[in-house]
Amino acid sequence: MRRMLQANTSWTEQLHSVLWAYRTSVQSSTQETPFRLTYGCKEMIPIEIGQPSWRKVRAKQEGQESNDDALKTDLDLIDEIQVTAQCRELAAKQLLAAKYNRQVRPRSFNRENLVLRRADISNKNAKDGKLEANWEGPYRIKERLDGGAYILATQARKPVKRTWNTDKLKIYHS
Repeated sequence: MRRMLQANTSWTEQLHSVLWAYRTSVQSSTQETPFRLTYGCKEMIPIEIGQPSWRKVRAKQEGQESNDDALKTDLDLIDEIQVTAQCRELAAKQLLAAKYNRQVRPRSFNRENLVLRRADISNKNAKDGKLEANWEGPYRIKERLDGGAYILATQARKPVKRTWNTDKLKIYHS
């Protein structure tokens, strides 16, 4: 989709192809295609419709009733396939959360610690370029609130208007 938009083509003409590609691609979180999770059977690609494929040959050899029975069996199994996919998706989410939590380093600051705060949040000017300072300060920690928020004060002990979260602060080493 991104390539189509960058190429300045008529993306509406290509949308059905992009959606088909997405719906027939195996998703890493569920190990299934969205098509199979919806309809209970594997999709038939356009080439298989015009040419003889193993599925069409098997359906002809076994007869229409046998093919219908196989499709009904697939539809009966769709609930199990969806439950299995949900379990896989939950496992993938837990794995991703565990990976994220391993990399997170909790930070906390004590009262009177000197910290720097992110400059791009406090001063949002369109005139500021990319060479402006990323951090400003130092500020003193006046009070710690629940949830990792802090009330800051200037060096002259004048309180700063709003609270600041831990991820927008870093320790100042003088």
